[in-house]
Amino acid sequence: MSVLRVSGLAKAFGGVQALRGVGFSVGAGEMLAMIGPNGAGKSTCFNLVNGQLAPDAGRIELEGRSIAGLAPRAIWRLGVGRTFQVTATFASMSVRENVQMALLSHARRLASPFASAARLHAAEADALLGRVGMQAQADRAAAVLAYGDLKRLELAMALANRPRLLLMDEPTAGMAAGERAALMRLTATLAKASGIAVLFTEHDMDAVFTHADRIIVLADGELIAQGTPAQVRADRRVREAYLGEAADDA
Repeated sequence: MSVLRVSGLAKAFGGVQALRGVGFSVGAGEMLAMIGPNGAGKSTCFNLVNGQLAPDAGRIELEGRSIAGLAPRAIWRLGVGRTFQVTATFASMSVRENVQMALLSHARRLASPFASAARLHAAEADALLGRVGMQAQADRAAAVLAYGDLKRLELAMALANRPRLLLMDEPTAGMAAGERAALMRLTATLAKASGIAVLFTEHDMDAVFTHADRIIVLADGELIAQGTPAQVRADRRVREAYLGEAADDA
């Protein structure tokens, strides 16, 4: 059974139809890239899956359970993690404390005074930092981290609720080429090792075609292609709508 299954998804804003009948699925351990030109509907689709928007029509199922219209926090508690284009970390806290806060939130213990909270979940936080290669920096302030390390910290925080589905919005934005490749390799390794389904948007086509198992392509709110990287790269509609190649270049 797919971890995430979307069918007939539609959303309009006034007279603008942002999504029309979009459907796709993501399996455990699979890296699924969602690409398309600006205005294609990628952010709308992400925000519908995440609960920031409610669909006008269609179904969104997490391991067979409907999550359409649920609040983002409820969806997070069901096992959906998310990273953002701009990193969302606490600059004044240490690397370990950032992960502890995510763990405390998952355990519903954020009301605890921080004096005691600092001792909670420390070992679990260190274990998550170890998974993303950040344990040696656990005591450093998040404010002084290099941008690539911030992205790895955010990934550790996203893993705190033991997600079955991980949504990654432009995960390599602002990173150098070597850092982009390293982060995507790390994500793919973690996804396959833990059976996490990953849905990500990305403008870096090298990252998409190198690390995605499958790709879905949106244009003008509609799904115009899906398949393996090789199948999508060869699709004439994709080349015309997004990759910028003329139809007669085949």
